[in-house]
Amino acid sequence: MIVIIVVRQYKPEFTIYISIIAGAIILAMSMDKISSIIDLLTSLANKTSIHMEFLQLLIKITGIAILTEFAVSVCKDSGETAIANKVDFGGKIMIIAMSIPIISSLLETIIQILP
Repeated sequence: MIVIIVVRQYKPEFTIYISIIAGAIILAMSMDKISSIIDLLTSLANKTSIHMEFLQLLIKITGIAILTEFAVSVCKDSGETAIANKVDFGGKIMIIAMSIPIISSLLETIIQILP
Protein backbone atom coordinates (compact mmCIF):
# COMPACT_ATOMS: atom_id res chain seq x y z
CA MET A 1 0.00 0.00 0.00
CA ILE A 2 2.85 2.36 0.84
CA VAL A 3 4.47 1.70 -2.54
CA ILE A 4 1.21 2.54 -4.32
CA ILE A 5 0.86 5.80 -2.40
CA VAL A 6 4.42 6.85 -3.30
CA VAL A 7 4.17 5.77 -6.95
CA ARG A 8 0.76 7.44 -7.35
CA GLN A 9 2.42 10.84 -6.77
CA TYR A 10 4.85 10.40 -9.66
CA LYS A 11 3.38 7.79 -12.03
CA PRO A 12 -0.31 7.13 -11.27
CA GLU A 13 -0.66 4.88 -14.32
CA PHE A 14 1.66 2.29 -12.68
CA THR A 15 -0.46 1.83 -9.56
CA ILE A 16 -2.71 -0.77 -11.20
CA TYR A 17 0.34 -2.87 -12.10
CA ILE A 18 1.61 -2.71 -8.54
CA SER A 19 -1.84 -3.70 -7.29
CA ILE A 20 -1.97 -6.73 -9.60
CA ILE A 21 1.55 -7.82 -8.63
CA ALA A 22 0.76 -7.44 -4.92
CA GLY A 23 -2.39 -9.52 -5.36
CA ALA A 24 -0.49 -12.22 -7.23
CA ILE A 25 2.18 -12.33 -4.50
CA ILE A 26 -0.46 -12.62 -1.78
CA LEU A 27 -2.22 -15.37 -3.75
CA ALA A 28 1.07 -17.25 -4.22
CA MET A 29 1.86 -16.96 -0.52
CA SER A 30 -1.60 -18.33 0.30
CA MET A 31 -1.17 -21.40 -1.90
CA ASP A 32 0.58 -23.30 0.91
CA LYS A 33 -2.41 -22.83 3.18
CA ILE A 34 -4.81 -23.65 0.37
CA SER A 35 -3.00 -26.91 -0.39
CA SER A 36 -3.15 -27.94 3.28
CA ILE A 37 -6.89 -27.21 3.33
CA ILE A 38 -7.34 -29.34 0.20
CA ASP A 39 -5.35 -32.17 1.80
CA LEU A 40 -7.54 -32.00 4.91
CA LEU A 41 -10.73 -32.06 2.85
CA THR A 42 -9.42 -35.00 0.82
CA SER A 43 -8.61 -37.01 3.93
CA LEU A 44 -12.05 -36.23 5.39
CA ALA A 45 -13.71 -37.25 2.13
CA ASN A 46 -11.81 -40.53 2.13
CA LYS A 47 -13.05 -41.29 5.66
CA THR A 48 -16.68 -40.57 4.76
CA SER A 49 -18.95 -41.55 1.91
CA ILE A 50 -18.43 -38.30 0.00
CA HIS A 51 -17.64 -38.88 -3.67
CA MET A 52 -14.27 -37.53 -4.71
CA GLU A 53 -15.91 -36.06 -7.81
CA PHE A 54 -18.02 -33.80 -5.60
CA LEU A 55 -15.00 -32.74 -3.58
CA GLN A 56 -13.10 -31.91 -6.77
CA LEU A 57 -16.07 -29.88 -7.99
CA LEU A 58 -16.26 -27.98 -4.70
CA ILE A 59 -12.54 -27.19 -4.86
CA LYS A 60 -12.87 -25.98 -8.46
CA ILE A 61 -15.91 -23.87 -7.57
CA THR A 62 -14.01 -22.32 -4.67
CA GLY A 63 -11.08 -21.57 -6.97
CA ILE A 64 -13.38 -19.91 -9.48
CA ALA A 65 -14.91 -17.81 -6.71
CA ILE A 66 -11.48 -16.70 -5.46
CA LEU A 67 -10.16 -15.86 -8.93
CA THR A 68 -13.39 -14.08 -9.87
CA GLU A 69 -13.22 -11.95 -6.73
CA PHE A 70 -9.57 -11.12 -7.52
CA ALA A 71 -10.45 -10.12 -11.09
CA VAL A 72 -13.40 -8.03 -9.89
CA SER A 73 -11.15 -6.23 -7.41
CA VAL A 74 -8.57 -5.49 -10.09
CA CYS A 75 -11.28 -4.15 -12.41
CA LYS A 76 -12.70 -1.94 -9.67
CA ASP A 77 -9.22 -0.69 -8.74
CA SER A 78 -8.66 0.35 -12.34
CA GLY A 79 -12.00 2.16 -12.42
CA GLU A 80 -13.77 -0.34 -14.67
CA THR A 81 -16.88 -1.00 -12.61
CA ALA A 82 -18.94 -2.11 -15.62
CA ILE A 83 -16.41 -4.79 -16.54
CA ALA A 84 -16.15 -5.80 -12.87
CA ASN A 85 -19.90 -6.40 -12.79
CA LYS A 86 -19.73 -8.54 -15.92
CA VAL A 87 -16.81 -10.59 -14.57
CA ASP A 88 -18.76 -11.11 -11.35
CA PHE A 89 -21.84 -12.21 -13.29
CA GLY A 90 -19.77 -14.58 -15.45
CA GLY A 91 -18.16 -16.14 -12.38
CA LYS A 92 -21.57 -16.73 -10.81
CA ILE A 93 -22.86 -18.39 -13.99
CA MET A 94 -19.79 -20.65 -14.10
CA ILE A 95 -20.27 -21.61 -10.46
CA ILE A 96 -23.94 -22.43 -11.01
CA ALA A 97 -23.12 -24.48 -14.11
CA MET A 98 -20.44 -26.46 -12.29
CA SER A 99 -22.66 -27.09 -9.25
CA ILE A 100 -25.46 -28.78 -11.23
CA PRO A 101 -24.16 -32.34 -10.56
CA ILE A 102 -24.07 -31.64 -6.81
CA ILE A 103 -27.56 -30.11 -6.84
CA SER A 104 -28.85 -33.01 -8.91
CA SER A 105 -27.41 -35.58 -6.51
CA LEU A 106 -28.85 -33.71 -3.55
CA LEU A 107 -32.30 -33.64 -5.14
CA GLU A 108 -32.10 -37.37 -5.94
CA THR A 109 -31.23 -38.07 -2.29
CA ILE A 110 -34.16 -35.96 -1.10
CA ILE A 111 -36.53 -37.77 -3.49
CA GLN A 112 -35.34 -41.15 -2.14
CA ILE A 113 -35.97 -40.04 1.45
CA LEU A 114 -39.47 -38.72 0.77
CA PRO A 115 -42.31 -41.29 0.70
